[in-house]
Amino acid sequence: MITSLIHLARLTRAGYVFARAGVFGIVDPIALPPAARFALRLGRLIEAPQTDKSIGRISAAVRHLGPSYAKLGQFLATRPDVVGMRLARELESLQDRMPPFSQKEAEAAVVAAFERPLAQSYASFGPAVAAASIAQVHRAEIETGGVRRVVAVKVLRPNVAHSFKVDLDALMFAARHMEALSADARRLRLTEIVRTLTRSVAMEMDLRLEAAALSEMAENTRDDPDFHVPAVEWNYTAHDVLTLEWIDGIPLNDRARLEASHVDMPDLGRKIIQGFLRHALRDGFFHADMHPGNLFVDNAGRLVAVDFGIMGRLGVQERRFLAEILYGFITRNYQRVAEVHFEAGYVPPHHSVANFAQAIRAIGEPIHNRTAQEISMAKLLTLLFEVTALFDMQTRPELLLLQKTMVVVEGVARSFDPKLDIWATSEPVVREWIERNMGPIGRIEGAVGGAGELGKIVAGLPAVAARSVALLERFETITRNGLLLAPEAIETIGRVKSWRSRWHTAGIWAIAIALFAAVWMLR
Repeated sequence: MITSLIHLARLTRAGYVFARAGVFGIVDPIALPPAARFALRLGRLIEAPQTDKSIGRISAAVRHLGPSYAKLGQFLATRPDVVGMRLARELESLQDRMPPFSQKEAEAAVVAAFERPLAQSYASFGPAVAAASIAQVHRAEIETGGVRRVVAVKVLRPNVAHSFKVDLDALMFAARHMEALSADARRLRLTEIVRTLTRSVAMEMDLRLEAAALSEMAENTRDDPDFHVPAVEWNYTAHDVLTLEWIDGIPLNDRARLEASHVDMPDLGRKIIQGFLRHALRDGFFHADMHPGNLFVDNAGRLVAVDFGIMGRLGVQERRFLAEILYGFITRNYQRVAEVHFEAGYVPPHHSVANFAQAIRAIGEPIHNRTAQEISMAKLLTLLFEVTALFDMQTRPELLLLQKTMVVVEGVARSFDPKLDIWATSEPVVREWIERNMGPIGRIEGAVGGAGELGKIVAGLPAVAARSVALLERFETITRNGLLLAPEAIETIGRVKSWRSRWHTAGIWAIAIALFAAVWMLR
């Protein structure tokens, strides 16, 4: 009871801050359940007069509520079906910017992480150069073999784990109650959203896991000429501290420096789109926070990504799903797009493939009547998820993270080339993956892999048979001689029965005393 009241108090405070900031005024009520629409109308009653833009209101509210809500806002940008397209786009622009914590706290965190004085870890340790909801980055130097090298040091915020826990517990409390009251909330799987956010935050708060993500992507992309991943300094990395290669490059959000350096802007847009699709399709492992502040162009013209706290993974089935859908829209093969949804099990089999293909056609045909720069892949996926909801397709968290990343990537790419043809840029990467994985070579590899799995099953059959024979012999003994219990089991059952008998007797006496007292009082 007390815990519920604490959750309600936290949620009420957050709701009040958002309502006063005017955030509820830009939420699309059509996409919300009736109960949420009613709450939205109540929130509008206490909205303060505003003169600034809506993104300013959101930023102010998020900064006031703290790092947990900054991360929540970033995550909700993946769910336009929950918060509406307008608010989702506003949240994408937030980019998780927060004020830095003090230099003293950062240095103390480094000392605690490595259990030695700061000077024994770093030759120099400068002030923060960037700050986000979970951590901030410092420029520092390490010395190896008498040679100093510049590195970037990422340090977790103090007490950030506790802050996230209490806020996420309150959000889970709200999600469970909304699902209990609303069928729409159950379809949107609000508790799964909070669980996904909780898992994501838990991984981000162990910087060793981010280091592992950096290492894995570096291996995946080592032969990519247009993409680079900073190297991890493992000897200077712990749970709360991550040290990696310092990137001397131009951040993509510094347009003036990019133009002064004569960077080929359209080529940069192409690298962003093709790099993301290559990682998602080829590797099944992609950077899921590719806003301009996390992307650089180095002196070699390569795209360099930083901040690998949020990563997306796609299994073979999801990669095939993505490739065939994109290729189906490119070639206008809507029947195949519909079939892929059913084959992947995303749409229940009781629906009609033909009817679903008809709905897909309603999305695809208008796109092909527009010029290349008017066609949005991200908008297509958003419309696709809206249609699939009509056919009982449940929320797929891995696809939503993919959708959110594609929205950001496409927006960044088009900011450098407004006339960028997303489909022509994507087609070589998608076609290469389909030919490689669904052509003759892919089928042969699939057959070899299937044969290997079949071999494992066959190899395990003798053990399965032996266990089955032993189980049958045991069952036969039980049916012939009855079930035999060990003395220890009999003694335990006796104690349980004894306690049950005592509680039963005590309960009868309690009832009798209560009845006697009631009769005595009525005399």
